[in-house]
Amino acid sequence: MLVMGILNVTPDSFSDGGEFDTFESAVAHGLAMIAEGADIIDIGGESTRPGAIRITEEEELSRVIPVVKELSLQGAVISIDTMRSGVARAAVEAGATYINDVSGGLADAQMHHVAAELGTKYILMHWRGHSIDMNSKAIYGDVVEEVKAELKEEVGKALAAGIAKEKIILDPGIGFAKESEHNWELIHRITEIVDLGYPVLVGASRKRFLGGDSPSEREAATLKITEDLLATGIWGVRVHSVATHKAVIARV
Repeated sequence: MLVMGILNVTPDSFSDGGEFDTFESAVAHGLAMIAEGADIIDIGGESTRPGAIRITEEEELSRVIPVVKELSLQGAVISIDTMRSGVARAAVEAGATYINDVSGGLADAQMHHVAAELGTKYILMHWRGHSIDMNSKAIYGDVVEEVKAELKEEVGKALAAGIAKEKIILDPGIGFAKESEHNWELIHRITEIVDLGYPVLVGASRKRFLGGDSPSEREAATLKITEDLLATGIWGVRVHSVATHKAVIARV
């Protein structure tokens, strides 16, 4: 199982907003996660926490591109966490080799075409809308079946745009347009997502459905999820704390 370390170059992300929103602090944290054994560093410049207001593309670029350039020069494997094809293109030109699109292509009609042209790995997440109103879209009968169906629909569009099947990684979108019970159901039945035939990334780190009064209090629950997922055949986990998750994986 791969460990993707989260690097939010933002002032307002739910767990670490403001901690790494300068070039120096972001690079230092990225290098620290590499030293801890992160397989991929996922760099994002726009918060997608519930209720977040979108920033401009120019602001997003100014936050992430210098950090992508520097960490790629240091040998890091970089994923760019963005919903914008323009940011994705600039980040790949700066050294990123993964595009992590939490909208799965729905936020930017050009994203699939750009990912296909660039030939990068493309992480396609289940998504129903932007942060400002996504909680109102958390309405499901069978959440796993509906997430599978919606993922398959977006995969079809990605393939039609020219993204190679072997480049696609799926993410069920834990915490995005999902209530707590939906998140737990997806985790408990994650093998049904794996059975779609693509690598699967799970990003549950420190999210509110885990309980606790603050993100840091949810780390133990995040570690337990990683431990439980080890036998499911998923490809990777996206986490805030790299060293502890690497240790959990190494014990098994």
